[in-house]
Amino acid sequence: MRLDQFLKVSRLVKQRSMAKRVCDAGLVSVLGRNARAGMEVRVGDELTLNMRDRFLRVVICAIPTGNVRKEQAPTLYEIVEERNVSAY
Repeated sequence: MRLDQFLKVSRLVKQRSMAKRVCDAGLVSVLGRNARAGMEVRVGDELTLNMRDRFLRVVICAIPTGNVRKEQAPTLYEIVEERNVSAY
């Protein structure tokens, strides 16, 4: 599954177009490397999102097929580290 699609389906990012912009801006990395939106992700990959006010590191637990219900989205990943980043 494409990275931007996974970010949207897992609800880590609200819209796929936003997920693409975040990837293009270099704010997402997979296994420690900057990732492009079209990169294929697999179970076990570690994603790092360094958003404006939030730092999040997750490990992919499942790759969905088809639509995912809102309640099922958090089961697709496991949070390793999460921090709120204060803007000064």
